Amino acid sequence: MKVAIVHDELMRRGGAEQVVLTMLKAFPNADVFTLAYDPNGTYPEFKQFHITASWFQRLAVNVKTMHTLYFPFAIWAMKSLKVNNYDVVIISNTHCAKYVNIDPASKVFIYTYTPFRLAWNPESYTQYINAHGIKRWVFDYVIKYLKKVDAREAQKGDYYLGMTEETSERIRKAYKVSDVMIIRPDVKCRFFSISDKPKEYFLLVSRLEYYKKADLAIKAFNKLGYKLIIVGNGTKAEELKAMSNDNIEFKKGLSNEELADLYANCKALIFPQHEDYGITPLEANASGRPVIAYGVGGIKATMIPYKDDSLKSTAIFFNEQTVKSLCRAIEKFEQLEFDPLFIKNHAEKFDEEVFISEIKEFVNKKYKETPDKKVVTEAF
Repeated sequence: MKVAIVHDELMRRGGAEQVVLTMLKAFPNADVFTLAYDPNGTYPEFKQFHITASWFQRLAVNVKTMHTLYFPFAIWAMKSLKVNNYDVVIISNTHCAKYVNIDPASKVFIYTYTPFRLAWNPESYTQYINAHGIKRWVFDYVIKYLKKVDAREAQKGDYYLGMTEETSERIRKAYKVSDVMIIRPDVKCRFFSISDKPKEYFLLVSRLEYYKKADLAIKAFNKLGYKLIIVGNGTKAEELKAMSNDNIEFKKGLSNEELADLYANCKALIFPQHEDYGITPLEANASGRPVIAYGVGGIKATMIPYKDDSLKSTAIFFNEQTVKSLCRAIEKFEQLEFDPLFIKNHAEKFDEEVFISEIKEFVNKKYKETPDKKVVTEAF
């Protein structure tokens, strides 16, 4: 069985890119196709695979340029990228991966993290919220077009996969499909370990963008005075640094080992956003550390929230996305004791071996059910 994996873009490090690496463990001989590839911007493990980027690669010299030129050039580029002569095509996407030109004989599996945010949830972008007059009119015109294109291109899937019940419902609603197989993204537990003596700081690991709500955490820690280390980069980085007091430290470009050390020695991970899933809380759990999280979205599918026994919990949830609510959760956390081993054992349920087994089984089963679409054969 000859397999291709198509991903939106490989320009940075994030949860979706980690999922692709795990897909490549399930199908190690797969070829990878993407909008643009920056070997130094994303995970170094991708260098060992055969990666084909679209002509947009020549324009997208960095993430900022990629965003600026996305419409309409990225759409054109992906529609011109041919993925031919594969038995199976696995599409890993939020936005443009599904736009590629696929051989009709291929069996297509679309793994969607969430439907394209700009098309289906534009309010998550500050640029849209702050747009008025002619600028808002242009935004609305582009969004209308993107919805039409995105919904149409999603129909090329033979099978659909999602992360949680919540994201699966979004997929069904946006793309008018009935069945969505849930396979939860993994955490690579082998990279993380428990520290005997955690230190006196809290941790936030995130892209520094508006919808990630790092500003909420900063305001809370400015008020409380506890030490917070923020790991990440993004378009809001300088703005967030400017609003932070001296008890807040920013880091970026860390190695896997350096990040794992920060996880292991933090008091808890702060997770203030409404996320579709969230790998970082599971990475904290794999290090034996609890999470203080806004209790909506994907976090509900991965954490055991504190109710009456903190030793059988992996997280504390706060119910309002406000500074006051987050501060209350942090202060409550300071009064409780958590069990690092219980937390780590919970994370093992989401280990990459589970994901590998589930996606291999699903793809192989569905492929064998439709031998008429077979075009080439190759052991993997």
